[in-house]
Amino acid sequence: MASSGGGDGDGVRPTKRPLGFMKHAMARKDSFIQWFAMTGILLLSMRSLGQKYRIHSLQEENYSLQEEHDSLTERMNNIKRDLLHEASQESTGVFASRLRALFADHH
Repeated sequence: MASSGGGDGDGVRPTKRPLGFMKHAMARKDSFIQWFAMTGILLLSMRSLGQKYRIHSLQEENYSLQEEHDSLTERMNNIKRDLLHEASQESTGVFASRLRALFADHH
């Protein structure tokens, strides 16, 4: 007596039941490996892009700091020059010689 319905005894798996993740990965091994590799490449590309923009930001910051340094150095030199000029107006010259000694220590 054979049953006419599709039972568990005939070895046919129902088509509506989903496969587990690992079973699906093993069944489609080539596609899974390709997907895994492409995901890795995408993540590495995103990391590289982030580092590129970080480097660009650091270069801009370095340029800005260099300009600020140059500006401060110029201001300091102008102040030194003006102080020495004012000190040279003194008749004894003691103040000017003291300033020259102080400024010489910083070079």
